[in-house]
Amino acid sequence: QVQLVESGGGLVQAGGSLRLSCAASGRYGMGWFRQAPGKEREFVAAISWSGGQTAYADSVGGRFTISRDNAKYMVYLQLNSLKPADTGVYYCAADLSLAVHISIHDYEYWGQGTQVTVSS
Repeated sequence: QVQLVESGGGLVQAGGSLRLSCAASGRYGMGWFRQAPGKEREFVAAISWSGGQTAYADSVGGRFTISRDNAKYMVYLQLNSLKPADTGVYYCAADLSLAVHISIHDYEYWGQGTQVTVSS
């Protein structure tokens, strides 16, 4: 049973920063997605198992950074220059192929999510 556990969400003012963490036992390509109230879940960032390949949504490029520490089985999402539009529940997801994927349909396992709220 694959378990993904997110942490690090919270309330922050616009322009602030947060770091999200995801504990993921095993070897996976990993992604972060988010879902705002009343909207569909959307891709944010992804990283290959090796860490050598990453991908970002246009809306977060240059502000968010995905990274991983395979020795600790941890994946991180650094969120900088946050905007109210970044508000939502952030989910980490695992892909058995070890590669970078941006489609929600390519991920087999999902965490429970962590809330990020950015106030204006």
